[in-house]
Amino acid sequence: MDTIMTANTVEFGLDTFGDVTHDESGKPDSHAQVIRNVIEEGVLADQLGIDFFGIGEHHREDFAVSSPETVLAAIAGRTSHIHLGSAVTVLSSDDPIRVFQRFSSLDAASNGRAEVILGRGSFTESFPLFGFELSQYEKLFEEKLDLFAALLTNEPVTWKGSIRPPLDKQKVFPTIEKGHLKTWIGVGGSPASVVRAAQYNLPLMLAIIGGSPYRFQPYIDLYHKAFAQLGGTAQPIGIHSPGYIADTDDQAREELWPCYKVMRDRIGRERGWPPVTRNEFENEIEHGSLYVGSPETVAAKLTPVIKTLGINRFQLKYSTGTLSHQKLMHCIALYGREVIPAVRAGLA
Repeated sequence: MDTIMTANTVEFGLDTFGDVTHDESGKPDSHAQVIRNVIEEGVLADQLGIDFFGIGEHHREDFAVSSPETVLAAIAGRTSHIHLGSAVTVLSSDDPIRVFQRFSSLDAASNGRAEVILGRGSFTESFPLFGFELSQYEKLFEEKLDLFAALLTNEPVTWKGSIRPPLDKQKVFPTIEKGHLKTWIGVGGSPASVVRAAQYNLPLMLAIIGGSPYRFQPYIDLYHKAFAQLGGTAQPIGIHSPGYIADTDDQAREELWPCYKVMRDRIGRERGWPPVTRNEFENEIEHGSLYVGSPETVAAKLTPVIKTLGINRFQLKYSTGTLSHQKLMHCIALYGREVIPAVRAGLA
């Protein structure tokens, strides 16, 4: 596959985890309302011509979406062009056959617009919930990815592993109607996962959520090197990073900061991190992987990242903590109407 990056071939997407938002009065939205709002956000993204809309999977109180493909199916029924996928699907704690069936069903409902990003998951609540041992974190992903890759052929599957009974010429339905189900491997920092994506001839999605994006250049180089050693041509490479766009730089920072701090400190307490400071937040905007500011500022930061790393897709994780649905809709509008055209112009 030719993956040369040009202004017209770079794709732009949006990702959300269905963070539990607050309304404009500060009252928390219900999980049901958040899901309805996410559907509206996906519809707006399609109307703006954005290429991809992704929804993450979580099983905890602060995120409303536990079944991304169900919400994506609702969006599919109200959209025409945008590609729809997970961000990510935690394959390690799921059944590869059921994952394939759900996304092949989404592909049928959306007339060929489904994608799936498979990952091990940076949150681990799904493992005890579904009866899996964290001690098997690596093994579960390795074997389940191997089975999922076999399913992508659309042919009867013969497979043997240690995590489930073997399959012998097993047919799995529904099959993909046109071509294949676009399947990415989501990677947060594991070189072994980068090589694994190349071994299965799958696109690579790098989750760059902190620090300089340029520090991921070695992972991109490793991906290309692995393909070269395998005698193939590298598949597309994407980046998923957080951000928030408002009319001005000050407005974006002031609106995002309290929501960012609450979310970051809550997760930090679970993982033994110290509370985040305002200086750390500002430094991440200036030098790291937070794309925050006016459309002009965000476009100016994003353009050299795409150019230097040579990526084929950028996915902005636009939802952060309790930021209201109204603010998120405005962020999406600015991204589609101003940021994307400005970046394309800068890449031309």
